[in-house]
Amino acid sequence: MKTASSSADKAFTDEVIAHTKVWLERAVIGLNLCPFAKAVFIKDQIRYVVSNAQTPEELVADLIRELEFLQEADPEKVDTTLLIHPDVLRNFLDYNDFLDVADAAVEELDLAGEIQVASFHPEYQFADTDIDDISNYTNRAPYPTLHLLREISVERAVDAFPDASEIFNKNMQTLHQLGLDGWQKIMRGDANKPESML
Repeated sequence: MKTASSSADKAFTDEVIAHTKVWLERAVIGLNLCPFAKAVFIKDQIRYVVSNAQTPEELVADLIRELEFLQEADPEKVDTTLLIHPDVLRNFLDYNDFLDVADAAVEELDLAGEIQVASFHPEYQFADTDIDDISNYTNRAPYPTLHLLREISVERAVDAFPDASEIFNKNMQTLHQLGLDGWQKIMRGDANKPESML
């Protein structure tokens, strides 16, 4: 497992990464919300970075550092990065506004078309949905997280998956069938995916 953290509290960092991995295993991979995630997870090509940023400005600095790291890293060793920031942008609207800043950082580093930033948050909410709408859970992670992806890896994965455009619709069907209670049971480890979804 690849980890990096500037936090002095290693126990907290380890806990954050552990929770994130449970979410990846049980939700993202377990429910097949992202059919591309399993391969990089199994190959240990995900870099987990826990930021101890307390302000958006500090988070930008961490983001820039990780964008530069990913650009230089060997894709066979580090294909993608999860920049997890538990102590800043806990409010989803603030986080959502920050995504423009993240995209601007990508542009400023001339990485547009090379690296993109995907978004995950404990309070993630799509436009025109209620806060407790189960569809929001496709992008709900245990902590605010910026997912840095190589464009070439995304393109390769899409090419290998014939119905990539249908992933979102399939995820909506999966979550509506599962329901909030089913989601919570899976995240607690109390239940497996219903047989009807297998």
